[in-house]
This record gives sequence, structure tokens and C-alpha cells, in this order.
Amino acid sequence: MSESRKRREALLYHAKPTPGKISVVPTKKYATQHDLSLAYSPGVAEPCLEIAKDKNNVYKYTSKSNLVAVISNGTAVLGLGDIGPEASKPVMEGKGLLFKIFADIDVFDIEVDATDVDKFVETVKAIAPTFGGINLEDIKAPEAFEIERRLKEELDIPVMHDDQHGTAIISAAALKNALEINGKDISEVKIVVNGAGAAAISCTRLYLALGVKRENVVMCDSKGVIRKDRGNLTSQKEEFATDKDVNTLEEAMHNADVFIGLSKGNVVSPEMLLSMAKNPIVFAMANPEPEISYDLAVQTREDIIMATGRSDNPNQVNNVLGFPFIFRGALDVRATKINEEMKMAAVHALADLAKKSVPEQVNIVYDEISLSFGKEYIIPKPFDPRLIYEIPPAIAKAAMDSGIAQEPITDWDKYREELMDRSGTGTKEIRLLHNRAKKDPKKIVFAEADHLDVLKAAQRVFEEKIGNPILLGRKEVILELKEELGFDGEVPIIDPKTDEEEETRNRYAEIFWKSRQRKGVTLFEAKKLMRERNYFAAMMVNSGEADALITGYSRPYPSVVRPILELIEKDKGVTRVAATNLMLTKQGPMFLSDTTINVNPSAKDLAKITQLTSALAKMFGMTPNIAMLGFSNFGSTKSESSAKIREAVSYIHRNHPNVVVDGELQADFALNPELLAKEFPFSKLNGKKVNVLIFPNLDAANITYKLMKQINGIESIGPILLGMSKPVHILQLGASVDEMVNMAAVAVVDAQNKASNKKASSF
Repeated sequence: MSESRKRREALLYHAKPTPGKISVVPTKKYATQHDLSLAYSPGVAEPCLEIAKDKNNVYKYTSKSNLVAVISNGTAVLGLGDIGPEASKPVMEGKGLLFKIFADIDVFDIEVDATDVDKFVETVKAIAPTFGGINLEDIKAPEAFEIERRLKEELDIPVMHDDQHGTAIISAAALKNALEINGKDISEVKIVVNGAGAAAISCTRLYLALGVKRENVVMCDSKGVIRKDRGNLTSQKEEFATDKDVNTLEEAMHNADVFIGLSKGNVVSPEMLLSMAKNPIVFAMANPEPEISYDLAVQTREDIIMATGRSDNPNQVNNVLGFPFIFRGALDVRATKINEEMKMAAVHALADLAKKSVPEQVNIVYDEISLSFGKEYIIPKPFDPRLIYEIPPAIAKAAMDSGIAQEPITDWDKYREELMDRSGTGTKEIRLLHNRAKKDPKKIVFAEADHLDVLKAAQRVFEEKIGNPILLGRKEVILELKEELGFDGEVPIIDPKTDEEEETRNRYAEIFWKSRQRKGVTLFEAKKLMRERNYFAAMMVNSGEADALITGYSRPYPSVVRPILELIEKDKGVTRVAATNLMLTKQGPMFLSDTTINVNPSAKDLAKITQLTSALAKMFGMTPNIAMLGFSNFGSTKSESSAKIREAVSYIHRNHPNVVVDGELQADFALNPELLAKEFPFSKLNGKKVNVLIFPNLDAANITYKLMKQINGIESIGPILLGMSKPVHILQLGASVDEMVNMAAVAVVDAQNKASNKKASSF
């Protein structure tokens, strides 16, 4: 992607459709005058009076208990430096977004126009009653140290400067595990720290708390080794000044066991690595370019354990593993601060989590057969779903044990369940899907690439490395649109109607005719059909010249699905094709089937649709809990529709007893665990969170998913075709660019799955 294109896309993302990345959303009803009279005058007086009696009631009656302020003065933003408070706001909003999507914490970002320590502290203290916690961000050293120290002392809510402590906590967990793998004693290892800013100082302090000896640490800044005989040192640098006879980073690296990089890219050479001790540990955490690249480091030393800050390398040291979950645990027990015990609890919890068996969902996302504790997996992955219910309890317990928790947790099992419920945001599933696709991109035919939105989607797929597009359509139109979009990637463009494709058309026609000659298709008709994009594209996939197909943007679904069903065979063991939509709801991802193909499926059809949807859910790394929906519950009516659902459920219970499926059920009982348990304690769905809904007919499924999209604004991926032997997926007419990109990612993952010989048709 060109720099101008990146710039334009970034600016558009932040500006449209609404400027910024976060908003305030009401949590109470407000439709009637009665609602408003409770929300504001006169009803609001009652909680005000209760809080006036006891200010702790503010946690009971307001959002304070789940509200964090992300506060900066913009003096040390990312790699941008001192750009001021206004220019820092997009970064602070981004931090707020991460708090929300990873730990369900609400955020107000506050940009303070104050570089003076006293003024900054005074300002934050004045607004602190609004918040349950404060995350300080992008404040330059050495002021950052004093600001955090004072606010922690003078406020009774959790305060943390993430630039200091986030990297410290994550890297300390990684260091603990790396030393264990290498069999080295933390009290004996020699460490070189390159960088002397807030993060480097905080990291080194935490390593000392973990057991590193101060005399075994050498710290460097831009001038070389920080020595005791150097003048004009800050108090923080004095803390780690050495009297060893070393002056340069190169000298310091000799015989060192550990290198910690928090400086700038490409300052460590292969020769420096080779001079280190046996089994070295190197954390090159400068971004975007590490102090030495991962590939160069592992090529130089086979015995190295290497970590960076990059997501495209193993062992990513990423602050998002820490701050959302640390604040989550602190807020949930109303901790008065984030103390050293809580930070150390986070270190040990993260280190321990990396040693546990990794969920298949994580293996799928990162395209691993089986991630396991070792040199290339010393720290959990950011997409690990266990982080939300493993790290906050450790933080909460540490707060309780150290005497700073005002609302101790008594039922830990219930707390873990609450944390799991907080992670039910669907956008995470899109990130997981895209991440998995990027691990092994496939060739995708976009059959309508001369439409602007389709080409935009293909461009996104290409530039984000989700897949490798093949563009079908009028070549001159596609080239013109590419230029307009700034899409300069070299991708194949094919117009099936041109003379240059005649040989290919005839070859495809011959194959198609031989497969359909006894079904009324002549060779002449086959050649004519191959001029049609969908027939041509399907034959590209059939012949292996493409891996997947995306189509349907500009034509009604029935007219697009017909050629697909004529050309693409069903998967082995599949008698009927179906379709499902993945709905990304607030309660988590949910599959709805069959949304486009089977008008009035029989009991046998419903069983097969259930089978196909269950397999797809597993492909997404989910454990399917399936409700077969109707207008009655467990035989309460004797209608034909209800009877076929019961027959389908009975068949699955007999032949596949391990599958978690039940019905017929009304939708409210299926989605309300308390209601289901109370009325139908015998159901196989009791104690399960339903994530697959099977509908009795096309009317019900199609209407439901479209209502969910339009009324609730729920994002949908689909309809996803089930039961096809090839990855072919048909869009809804007029699909958005985002929907097309998501479907392309589905197609890639589908192709990956089929290539690895996984059977999409089996339970």
C-alpha cells in the first residue's frame, strides 16, 4: 500500500461516518416521559441524596465502577514525541477502544494542556471523582515518574502509567518463562537494558523485584553505558548507573545472558548476538523496527529465545495483554490503587497461562497445529480468550491479600462466569477470522470486480494480506477504477468474454459439457455459458486455478446460486446444501441456519443443516451448542412444523449423542438460561450458552437475521454456503465493502480447511 493511500485511509477511518472512535451510549430506558423523569429531574434526586449520605454509593448508582480515564498531555506520543494534547487525542481514543473490546471497560479520554507537574497533578485530582481508575499515557520522562508517584499517593482509586508498567509486566512474565526454559537462575543472569526512558526504568525495577541482582544490570542510553562517573544523570538513571569497565552497548553485550531493547531499531548486530552467553534471551521491543529483526536473530543464534513487539513474530510483547485485565481486576474489587503486589500477580498469572494447554481456538487463529510452552511460545497470545477470566481474578486476589480491596469477591466461580460474559463482543471474531486468513492467504476470484465497492473490497483483501485477488470483469473499467482508488497492486485481471480467453473458455466448456451432457446441456450452450462470469469463475475454482470464489454483489441470490450448484459438486456425504449467517451479537457470535437455500426443510434436512452448521462452528474454533427453534416448546403443540423439529432432534440424539442440541424451543427459552433451567431442567442445553440457532423454514431464518441486522445494527458474516466441495460464497445483493472483506476471509479459511483435509460434513 502506498504511503499516500495509507494516509488517506487512516484519515478516512478516523473521520467517517462519525469523527472519533468512541461514543457515549445510554444504558437505561429513555423512551417515555416516565423514563426521563427517573433519569433526570425529579427522580435523579434520590441517588444524589444517597450518595450525599455516603459517597461510596456513587459506585452503586453511577457508572464510576466501570469507568476509566485515559489521560495524557501529549508530550511523548507513540513514536511521534511531544505533539501536544489535541494531537494525542486519536491515540487516547484508541486506548479507550482497546479497554472496551478486551475487558469491557468504559473510557473517557482526557487530554490535559499542562506540562508542569504540579498543574497536571492538580487537574487530574480535580476530575478524579468521576472515575473508578486512571490510566496515564504518553507522558514524557522524567515528569511521568513524579506525576504517577504523586497521584498514586494522593488519590484513592487505581492509577497506572501504562507506558511504564505495561511493558514491564508483560516482559517480566516472558523473562520468567524464558529463564525457566533455558534453566538459568534469575539471580545470576547478566542483563543489558538498552534504553533509559520510563518503560526501561520500570521494566528493570520489576525485574529486580522478580529476583535479578542490581549489580548484574547494565543500562545504556543514546550516549552509551550509563556509568556512575558520568555527570548530570537523572535520579532514575543514577539508580542503574554502573561502575563496570564498559562504555558501549557492544562491550556490554559480551557474555550477557539477556538483552532488553526499549530503544530504536537496528542497533544490535549479529556480531553482538554472537558475543552473548550460551542460550541468550533477547527481547528487541522497539517498534515498528526491533533492535534486531526476529529472522536475523534466529538465523544468527540457534540457541536464542527471541521476543519482539511485533505481531508477525512469535513471542509478541504486547501491552494489551496487561492493562485491560489489570484495571478489570482492580475495578471489580474497588481497589484503592494498583500496587506492586498486583503487578507481580499479573506477571505470574501471564507466565502461568503460557504453560497451560492452549485452546484449539487460539491454535486455529495463529495457524498452529498445537501451540505449547517453549522457545517460540513464552507468553500468551493477545487473542487468547482465557486472558479475560485468568488475569483479572489474579489481580483482584492480590488486591484483597494486600488489603486495598474495598469490595472483596466471595464467589470466584461466579466472578469468572461474569468475566466470560463480558468477552461476548462479536468484533473479536472478525479479528480472529482475519488473523487466521492472513496465516495462509489463498487465491480468491472476485467475479464482479468492475463494480467500485467490489474492487474496494478486493483492494482491502490484497493490502491486508487476507488473500490474493483475481479480478473478473471489463478490464478497461477495472483499470480505471484501480487508478481512481490508488490500487497499485499487481493482481490478475480477466475478462471472460474477450478473445484472449477463448482457449480457456473452450477448455472449461468441454469439461462442463462432459459433466452435464446427459442433463440437456449441449457443447454450444456450454461454450456460451463460459462467457458468463459466474460460470467461468466457478470453473477456475473447479480446475484449481483459483482457491475460492466471491460473487453475488450485483445480482439476486437465486440467479447467482444456480450456476454455482450446477458446476460445483457437493462435499462428500452431503445430500443437501444449506447456508448460515454468523451474527456478531453482544452475547457473542451466533450462527443462524438456514438463511437462504432451503425453503421448507424436512426433518432429515434439518438434521443435515444442523450437522453442517456444527462443523462450521468448530472450524471457527467454537464449541457448538445448538437450539432448534419453533413456536412451541418440547411438544406443547402437535403441528407439522413442530413435529419435524422433534424428529430431527430425536435423530441427532440417537445417532450423535455427544452433540449438544435440543428442541423444539421458543427463541426466548433458547437464549435465556435461567428461563430454560426453570421450566425445562431436562434439556441438554441447560448450563450451556447457545451459539447456533436452527430455524424450521427459510421464512423464519431469513426474516430473523435481516431484522437483527437492521433493527439492532448487528454485524453479519454471510450467508455462508455449507456443504460445497469448493470454497464458493455468495454475497447478499448490494453487500457492503466490510461484508465482502469478511466473506473473503471466510472463503480463505474455508480453503485452508479443505486443503488440510478437514471434513466439513462431519460432527
